[in-house]
Amino acid sequence: MPTKTALLLIDVQVGLTSGATPVYGAAGVLARIAGLIARARAAGVPVVYVQDNDVGGVGSAEWQIDPAVAPGPGELTIQKAWADSFYETQLHDALTARGVQRLVIAGMKSDVCVFMTSTRAVALGYDVALAADAHSTTDDRTLTAPQATAYINDLLDGFGAQDGFGNGQHSITVVPAAEVAFAGR
Repeated sequence: MPTKTALLLIDVQVGLTSGATPVYGAAGVLARIAGLIARARAAGVPVVYVQDNDVGGVGSAEWQIDPAVAPGPGELTIQKAWADSFYETQLHDALTARGVQRLVIAGMKSDVCVFMTSTRAVALGYDVALAADAHSTTDDRTLTAPQATAYINDLLDGFGAQDGFGNGQHSITVVPAAEVAFAGR
């Protein structure tokens, strides 16, 4: 029986894509996310958005999902208050209700919400494909944004399978967005 997949987009909001401090390479990241969305929709794969209520404040222009990757009719948007998209939200319940076992993850910010959500997904029993070039962040005190994104990709590739996290049954695979497979939806 094929594994049901969902595309999970984290914090693809105006305040992070074109606000006062946009993530590194936002235009290219948005283009790759738009490509993932088009392929997921064409394959009948659910597209789920997570929206951070701390980005600009609920209802503000910065809080809105970037129009380049806006939800389509009937696509689920989950609001969150924490870096972990599963914490104190209905995300896990919504995915379970849809029979989802595998997540393709993309979005903002690599070293915070993408990292936390990806590792939590494995702990909850999902397999994860992290789109290596469809997430980004901003510079911090130690690393530039490209360094941080590369570090997260390296850190998460194989996470779960290598170290027995989550009993080693589920893991994260890091793959370029163009190579993400939506077969076996």
